[in-house]
Amino acid sequence: MKIALDPFMHRHLSLEALPAKVRELGYDWIELSPRGDFLEWFKAPRVFPERVRGFKAALSGEGVRIASLLPMYRWASPDEAERQAAVRHWKRAIEIAVELEVDTMNSEFGRGPHPDKGGCYCCHTGSMIEACEDAWWRSMEELVPLLEREGVSLHVEPHPEDWCETLQPALDLIRTVNSPRVRFLYCAPHTFYFGDDTAAMLREARDVLAHVHVGDTFNHKASSGLRYILNPPGTSARVHQHLDIGQGEVPWDAFFGTLHEIGFDGIMTACVFAWEDRADASGRFMRQEMQKYIDTYWKGQNQ
Repeated sequence: MKIALDPFMHRHLSLEALPAKVRELGYDWIELSPRGDFLEWFKAPRVFPERVRGFKAALSGEGVRIASLLPMYRWASPDEAERQAAVRHWKRAIEIAVELEVDTMNSEFGRGPHPDKGGCYCCHTGSMIEACEDAWWRSMEELVPLLEREGVSLHVEPHPEDWCETLQPALDLIRTVNSPRVRFLYCAPHTFYFGDDTAAMLREARDVLAHVHVGDTFNHKASSGLRYILNPPGTSARVHQHLDIGQGEVPWDAFFGTLHEIGFDGIMTACVFAWEDRADASGRFMRQEMQKYIDTYWKGQNQ
């Protein structure tokens, strides 16, 4: 198992300084999410040979490795020019993964068109969902052969606001791709958008599950009281949190216990974004808590 940190809360650090910080917080692995000087959100990668060499040298110097690269491009946009640009960015990101000797990438199903071009992320009509799904399939037709040829795996997660934001049809879409290089990512902070039974959902995903994001959240569907208040009443905004373990309502014994039960041995990433004012403390705490559960259920496995 690879226990990684998403260092989004440390994005102010240079790429060269990042491996030392990750090592300081107790991690051997990085899940590198979008940042302005590398894989920027929705834009072409800002990567050139000197930057790659410097980053690789810093990683080697600290004995830290990249578990996964996380690009975010509009590969599901019904705007064909936008989709084609996203596919070009994806192809370059795959090249970068190969240059860095990284064998895994992860991303989300995608939120369709750029908001400036119209289209609602959180109030999809049936036609919008269909158009986004069709665009995503066109992108996958181009990208899956490249991933298979380069030996790079892609782990995809449904996300609140995406055209696909629930456990189903996400699992069946990934199964329908029918490639050993395309697998499922279960994001614990999205648990209550997926369903209500964590153990059952993880068991349902076991044949394609390769990656989990670890962070807590409140149950926005809970009937026992308001977890947060949104105005105007009835808004369709998709709210969730990425909190430290224990600060929300994810059932962690069911989560880790079921992962052990189904033989999970993939990437486990600390994915907390809520505490930039105490990012170091949060990173250390998450590493310790994840190890506590691993020691309980995996009997001392530590990577």
